[in-house]
Amino acid sequence: VQLQASGGGLVQAGGSLRLSCAASGRTFGVMSWFRQAPGKEREFVAAIRLRGGATGYGDSVKGRFTISRDNAKKTVYLQMGTLEPEDTAVYYCAAAPYVILSALSSESSYDYWGQGTQVTVSS
Repeated sequence: VQLQASGGGLVQAGGSLRLSCAASGRTFGVMSWFRQAPGKEREFVAAIRLRGGATGYGDSVKGRFTISRDNAKKTVYLQMGTLEPEDTAVYYCAAAPYVILSALSSESSYDYWGQGTQVTVSS
């Protein structure tokens, strides 16, 4: 089982970036994004149920980020808009067979993690 995250990079404040996370080896029920900035704890960003498409977002990204999926490609996307320097972090994708809606934001809900992709937003 492998989660391959990509799409990170350097962008100016106010800009946009799209991250991708491709799963291989099995099909998951839920995929999500977390991020970790230097010196800070890992933070929930967004999650999506691959069947049905229910989503959840962290408070700091609501209205700016959108998570979507392509079930045929076993890939989840994170469209990030109106980026701020505070969004600078390593972004990790995670996956699990099933997660109840109330637990989407909990790290412990996820069994598999990708390697992370760096997003840097300059002011």
